Amino acid sequence: MTKFSWLLDGSIVGIYLVATMVAGLMVRKYVGKVEHFLVAGREMDVYLGIASLAATEFGIVTCMYTAHIVLGGLLNMGVFLRTGGEFLVLVSGLDVKYLEIMMTALLVGVAVYTILGGMLSVLVTDYMQFIVMSAGLIVVTILILMNVGWESMVNTVETHYGAGGFNPFINPTMGWEYVLFNLMLNTAAVLTWQTTIARVLAAKDTATGRKVYTRTSFFFVCRFLIPGVWGIAALATLGPVANTLEAMPRYLSTAVPPGLMGLLIAAMLAADMSTDSSYMLTWGSVIYNDIMAPFRKTRWSEKKGLFWNRTIIAFIGVFLLFYGLWYPLKGDLWTYLGVTGTIYLASMSALLIACCYWPRANSWGAGAAILISALIPVTYLVLEQLPSTAELAKSIGPYYSGIATYLLSGAAMVIGSLLKPRSQPDLRKEMA
Repeated sequence: MTKFSWLLDGSIVGIYLVATMVAGLMVRKYVGKVEHFLVAGREMDVYLGIASLAATEFGIVTCMYTAHIVLGGLLNMGVFLRTGGEFLVLVSGLDVKYLEIMMTALLVGVAVYTILGGMLSVLVTDYMQFIVMSAGLIVVTILILMNVGWESMVNTVETHYGAGGFNPFINPTMGWEYVLFNLMLNTAAVLTWQTTIARVLAAKDTATGRKVYTRTSFFFVCRFLIPGVWGIAALATLGPVANTLEAMPRYLSTAVPPGLMGLLIAAMLAADMSTDSSYMLTWGSVIYNDIMAPFRKTRWSEKKGLFWNRTIIAFIGVFLLFYGLWYPLKGDLWTYLGVTGTIYLASMSALLIACCYWPRANSWGAGAAILISALIPVTYLVLEQLPSTAELAKSIGPYYSGIATYLLSGAAMVIGSLLKPRSQPDLRKEMA
């Protein structure tokens, strides 16, 4: 039986939601240019950047896939809504039939202030969400450690997973391929993941951008560590369960008392809303700047640019709503996010490194890298969904598929660039 109190906890959650919406809508009057909308006029300081980046990168989906372990960004984000909705339904004790309604209401609320205020709204609401999220995470973690105990959690991991619970190299479900794939994945994400890079672009100068990156590293550790502690506590209390993705929220629904339950749900809503708004805005900026730009024959007015950016975000919201509802997630959540994220990350990291440090890099290599990085993960996802090829996908596994994507995308960048004939000016420059 959940300990959620509609009077006490519901009031806490309601006050938080109203405050966030008001703050997000109030800054819309300061958005007069596309630059204001996408990168907040490049005026973000260190502390706001740290709060915003930390809040964005810790969503309910982060919490769920970490506990679960104990077309690129859009496909990756497609499962956020359902996963977040499942957490909120389980923790609050609502009937699962309300999950879709909760998902839709949450997305609409986030979309409204993101569409109207852009990055300015995202930064302001992220700051509030960071405060609420941090308070909730710290208080609930202390409560769990007091009730379950560190020694009990260590013993639980050893009992159920043996040495493999502490060493991924000897864990039968992980191994070296798991470690290598995640090393590639997270290195590429730090270099090129759009929601992270957006904070660098919004920084007022390069020194601020570097400080935001280095000082947020602590919170990147916490985004895995804290949910991991919650997941182990759930295992220690509930024991093995059929659906491991539901274990942690079911445990929290009975372990957290009224009052703190409201703070917990507000914290998770803060995490989820921050993630959703940032992803919608940043992937919308990619579509506007990188896909639509070549088709704009003349410079658009600021008014027209703002209209199209807002329209793109609205379409992304519609896509996420329907995709999140019908896509049948198979396998574990973190693996799905890693595979879909690789569609973008493998090629963009190869392009970034090659274009910065290799003079021979060119458009042929870039095109080849993009093609390979999309072809392999999408093929794997399709094979995984088809009954006739599901066993083949299982035998390959997501880690080997992911490693191959990064390696072959880099190779495609090199081979494609070498195959393109060099122009006379390039040859003269090299000879000089």
